[in-house]
Amino acid sequence: MTAAAREEILRRIRAAAVPPAPPVPRHYLRHAPGVPDQDRPAVLALFAERLTEYGAEVLRADRPGPAVARLLAGHGARSLVVPDGLPAEWTADWDGEVRTDRPPLGKAALDATDAVLTGCAAAVADSGTLVLDGGPAQGRRAATLLPDLHVCVVRAEQVRSALPGALARLDPARPLTFVSGPSATADIEMIRVKGVHGPRRLAVVLLG
Repeated sequence: MTAAAREEILRRIRAAAVPPAPPVPRHYLRHAPGVPDQDRPAVLALFAERLTEYGAEVLRADRPGPAVARLLAGHGARSLVVPDGLPAEWTADWDGEVRTDRPPLGKAALDATDAVLTGCAAAVADSGTLVLDGGPAQGRRAATLLPDLHVCVVRAEQVRSALPGALARLDPARPLTFVSGPSATADIEMIRVKGVHGPRRLAVVLLG
């Protein structure tokens, strides 16, 4: 290839090159449409609505103990695994077997337990999402995946209208797990199957 031919090829490539992409806009909506974070009743109502749409059960309560006991009894749970740091009052009204995940329970023991009870690090109203980071009252990821029922206690102040607000509450260095409804997939022949990657049932106690 001659130098002239090479230069002609490069000239044509430069002439056909796609112009640089415009800068990414950063003025995106930081809350659910029409639901600013300051409107707390609307944020909590949207959160409960989204969870229900996903097939989760939501129970509004002022105290966690009676609500947790009611949900566990309603689902027929007789054994419960709890992570380290879970407040004792959350299980004070329940008369079933409580298994503390310390030292860590084996996979068989977790799978044989009816339910797991946790808190969360943050929650997103717009998508009905719980975020766990392995902190106190949240525990290991395995403990939240193997029992068939996951009961999560969420405080009203933990719920943000949309994801940007929730991210501000999270530490990106921690192991974050985003949970939007009970585990389900429709990958095979478009048939919805629950419990493939985690609990088939999700129940949320929303405090406040």
